[in-house]
Amino acid sequence: MKKWMVLALAAAMGMFALAGCGAGKETKAYSTDLVSAMVEAGAFSETLEELDGDTAFALYKLGDYGLTREDLTDCAVQRSAGATCEEGAVLVLSDEDKAGKALEALKAYVDGQISTNESYRPGEIPKLEAALVEQQGASVLLVVANDLDAAKGVIEG
Repeated sequence: MKKWMVLALAAAMGMFALAGCGAGKETKAYSTDLVSAMVEAGAFSETLEELDGDTAFALYKLGDYGLTREDLTDCAVQRSAGATCEEGAVLVLSDEDKAGKALEALKAYVDGQISTNESYRPGEIPKLEAALVEQQGASVLLVVANDLDAAKGVIEG
């Protein structure tokens, strides 16, 4: 009888261990709520305009990186109407590989913004050079902020 109890206990422990390992494989994604939370935290120096998914797809030239509009499953994008280069964006893609392509697109976008604004808005270049462009799971984050510490505080929660 004791042997059966020991075997049953060992089997149960093994199942819990496997369940624990499986839970650890889940990758987090950035929440689209981060953008509005950064706005509320005062990360940006002006009122930003909200963009829809179609506009974000075109703005960041995601198609140039082999993505389709259907690959962009959700997003939250707010950006300056033109006075600054400030913006916050969370793009949610259909999988991590596609998010990696979107990450490349966002990095190229920021590089392009630096080139375009060097003579037009030189005061914005430090913000662009300090931009956060990161991937987490199937999502990517872009932050160009006046108060980057406030934005990071929201991101780190």
